[in-house]
Amino acid sequence: MAPERESTRERTPAGATASTRPRPRLDQPRPPRRRLLPEWDPEAFGRLSERIARFLGTGRFIVWMTVVIIMWVAWNVFAPKDLRFDNYPFIFLTLMLSLQASYAAPLILLAQNRQDDRDRVNLEQDRKQNERSIADTEYLTREIAALRIGLGEVATRDWIRSELQDLMKELDDRKDGHHEHAVFPAERSRARDVDDR
Repeated sequence: MAPERESTRERTPAGATASTRPRPRLDQPRPPRRRLLPEWDPEAFGRLSERIARFLGTGRFIVWMTVVIIMWVAWNVFAPKDLRFDNYPFIFLTLMLSLQASYAAPLILLAQNRQDDRDRVNLEQDRKQNERSIADTEYLTREIAALRIGLGEVATRDWIRSELQDLMKELDDRKDGHHEHAVFPAERSRARDVDDR
């Protein structure tokens, strides 16, 4: 009976291999790991860069930048000496404009890359649409050719009219006493067989 008790008991590892933490479950996703660097959504960053690039490409931005630069220069030239923060060579202004340009160029390039990706997708969709249109056009061309071939075998109005005129002429001849002319070729051969007897 002693071995039965051991089998019903739950075995736990002992010694150096024993651990108190629970085993990970395979039917549940792992919790996210902590990262040292901040995470950001690349799509949100791309949308923001496109907005900034769109704003940098407007006349409103040029006007506002011109106003700020004029005010900056005017303040640092005409303000009292103790209130000036950037004297004549305007080194701080140059630094700010360089900083603005160094951020504007990559943002504009990022917006252009996103636009290139959208254009590539649109071009691929247009190419597929053109292929479908060409296939549809070729199918319709084949169908029209088949209809023309089929119409070549159909009796036309002029042909039917000429046949009816021939029949009317034969009927008129028959009324006038010419019985030898039959309307149908089979009747003509029968009439000849009767006359020969």
